[in-house]
Amino acid sequence: MVRRQPASKPTWTDVKAELASLDRLGLLGLIQDLYAAHKDNQTFLHARFGLGADVLTPYKETLDRWLWPDVLRNQDTSVVKAKQAISSYRKAVGDLAGLAELMVFYCERAAGFCSDVGYQDEGYFDALVRMFEQTLKAIAQLSAGDRHALIVRLDKVRAVSHNFGYGVGDDMDSLFAKYLRE
Repeated sequence: MVRRQPASKPTWTDVKAELASLDRLGLLGLIQDLYAAHKDNQTFLHARFGLGADVLTPYKETLDRWLWPDVLRNQDTSVVKAKQAISSYRKAVGDLAGLAELMVFYCERAAGFCSDVGYQDEGYFDALVRMFEQTLKAIAQLSAGDRHALIVRLDKVRAVSHNFGYGVGDDMDSLFAKYLRE
């Protein structure tokens, strides 16, 4: 039953009202249709319910694709799409330890790509430094036991970044000192 919509754009309130009219089977059918409609919906539901061996894997694959593209295939980088993967995980699960892991992975892949292929893009570097800072903030909220390994990995990113120029390594040194004061 498709109803004619008013001239204004539908909102969450409109959708919520329609959902309230569904019975349990109708709601399950809708979720099944959404699940089948797009891989992102599957990834979201798998992460939300903790299904699969490692719920971080699809998010890491997305980060890897957009932060370390195949230059021989003329693939582009996309900071926006990489950050969207982290945002999607945050919405699906919101687990701080998983979020910190994804953020460290982002920094590792972005720095590794720049180091490996000599990528020199100021906007990419700025995004890396911003993510480095956000990652340090996230790590600071973890327990001491969970922090150590992530800090060691970020320190390696910081060391590699001194080779990039544009003050990337110096910025990371300042951030490292600011957030890891003891």
